[in-house]
Amino acid sequence: MSNFQDDDKNSDFLKNDEIQKSPLQERLELEERETQEKRHKKKGGGGGKGGYLFTGFIGVIIGALLVWLMMPGLVNQMPGTTGTTTSGAGKNDTTINQVATEVTTDVTKAVDKASDAVVGITNIQEVSNGGFWSPQSTSDQPAGSGSGVIYKVQGDTAFIVTNNHVIEGAKQLEVTMPDGTKEVAQLVGHDVWTDLAVISISSKDVKTVATFGNSDVLKQGETVIAIGNPLGLEFYGSVTTGVVSGKDRSVPVDINGDGSIDWQQEVLQTDAAINPGNSGGALVNIAGELVGINSMKIAESSVEGLGFSIPINSAIPIIEELEANGEMKRPTMGVSLVDLTDVPSFYQQQTLKLPKDLTTGVVITDVVANSPASKAGVQQYDIIVEMDGQKIETAIDLRKHLYNDKKIGDNLTMKVYRQGKLVELSLTLTNSDSL
Repeated sequence: MSNFQDDDKNSDFLKNDEIQKSPLQERLELEERETQEKRHKKKGGGGGKGGYLFTGFIGVIIGALLVWLMMPGLVNQMPGTTGTTTSGAGKNDTTINQVATEVTTDVTKAVDKASDAVVGITNIQEVSNGGFWSPQSTSDQPAGSGSGVIYKVQGDTAFIVTNNHVIEGAKQLEVTMPDGTKEVAQLVGHDVWTDLAVISISSKDVKTVATFGNSDVLKQGETVIAIGNPLGLEFYGSVTTGVVSGKDRSVPVDINGDGSIDWQQEVLQTDAAINPGNSGGALVNIAGELVGINSMKIAESSVEGLGFSIPINSAIPIIEELEANGEMKRPTMGVSLVDLTDVPSFYQQQTLKLPKDLTTGVVITDVVANSPASKAGVQQYDIIVEMDGQKIETAIDLRKHLYNDKKIGDNLTMKVYRQGKLVELSLTLTNSDSL
């Protein structure tokens, strides 16, 4: 009995021992349970990599939705943009964002300064409409168009410079202003040799006058801007840009259309596009100053970017004299000319009796009665080889010497070959329509 009781006491002791655990034992058991739970999750519980990926995916979707919902507000708050909301037939609104920009460059500033001084010019000529039954029927019709530049306002009159070939043969001239209004123009004067002309209109609608620049200080490669009306008034005020390709260029010109070169036009070369209708328009520098009057281009299939403009420094004296006198008064001799190189060698030897070593000069084919040349004893078939000590090889050399170096009333000495002998003559230059 006592033994049994002893066993019960031992059993009670063990139970009391299990219940009353030390803090260390409780901590160890807790860590053991946490370790077992982690192992259980890795083996296939609800967590793991799949759970992590799913949770991340949900987060991405929620973030994207938030950005999409906030985007209209963010755009409207961006600098440099303006938001415009347009309401449609339904409840949804569409937001249109427009970027407001303002482009200002040296070129645009130059164009703003000069463009309103450039006008369109229409050449109106009398055209025969008659046929066999009504040969006398005529009407006034536009024969061509070009450009011009307003360079001066004096009282009620505005003066415009253009090319001679723009106004040539016109019965009436019509000027189209930048705002589209039209004015009847009057011819003030023109000069066939320099291809310049001056016309005038009422100044009441003139708002801008061109400022003359200095074409002598232009440099190759310097930016220039051509303003005009290529191919007619449909493309009024067109602007092209380029550079000064060359200075002091000489371009051969056939004045009377006979196929022979009569003159060498001194021009600026540019690659700014100059097309039919641009003639008479403005060539301006980057400061918006007029440095040339656009005149011509070489129109060949194998040529591109060869435009020419009359330098404004060369044009100003012509413009002033045309404005004052209506024409250019140049010194003349009173002769007709042909280059010796155009005379067949047979006639050079048999008719002119020239020395064999003489290959250049200018042959006088006709002498005007009572002209300076006639009074000085100049004869038909004299060959001019020298003027005032300057060698003369072509008719262009002769004209340049007369027009650039001499004035009306000046004395001129020249050496000519006559029947194989060298003769020296002297004459006084006067003004006449002939050379």
